[in-house]
Amino acid sequence: MEQARTFVCRACSTPIPLQHKFCGRCGAPVPLENQTAKTVFFGQLQAPGRAKLVVVRGEGVEGMSYQLVADTHTVGRTGHIAFTDDPFVAPKHAELYYRGNTLVIRDLGSKNGVYVRLKESVEVRAGDHVLAGDEIFRFELLAAPANGPDPDGTFFSGTPSKAASFRLVQVLEGGGDGTAVSSRDGAVVVGREGCDLNLPADPYLSTQHFRVAEINGRCVVSDLGSRNGTYLRIRDEVELAHGDYLFIGRNLLRVEVTA
Repeated sequence: MEQARTFVCRACSTPIPLQHKFCGRCGAPVPLENQTAKTVFFGQLQAPGRAKLVVVRGEGVEGMSYQLVADTHTVGRTGHIAFTDDPFVAPKHAELYYRGNTLVIRDLGSKNGVYVRLKESVEVRAGDHVLAGDEIFRFELLAAPANGPDPDGTFFSGTPSKAASFRLVQVLEGGGDGTAVSSRDGAVVVGREGCDLNLPADPYLSTQHFRVAEINGRCVVSDLGSRNGTYLRIRDEVELAHGDYLFIGRNLLRVEVTA
């Protein structure tokens, strides 16, 4: 806020310049509260604690912003925030609402989900999905291999198996499974080159983009300092903060909260 430049005399309606304590026309004193008054900005953009979504990447809507001034907003191909040309967005995909002064996003059972960018390492569970670049991966736990001998004591001949507790499966457009890679030494690294799973044709992937590792009996996904970030699909709802990034369909959105 900035200090007000002029006041209006209550006695003769003459403008009184900044820092004057008396009216230059009639001599009336300026009330103390007016001497220290500030200009207060009004409007939706300055509402403290309210947020907006900025489209960083999308189908012809880059740079657009959506002011989240109501208590609840629906996101989908229809609704308050509509991505009508994105076939990967459900008619009613997600809901944004305020819990006190905190913005929350809730998945409304959409087919393709909502992904939020990792700010730190996060535990993953069976069935969780990770987005990196243009790729989506499903996390799966593996059972111990049944590689014992036949009743007569004969072993089946093949490639020696290595112990693996989990794997990542690439999810293809349309829902099919693509390349799968099992953990080696308790970890899987994904990127463009020099990784356990390499996808050199994806321009949004970093050389080494993210890692899933088993640590103290828990599996954790971590971004490896990638340029475009690693995203985890939310299970139900999650709180958002200023500077957070999320994917809804093919749209990359940034959250900006008014201080």
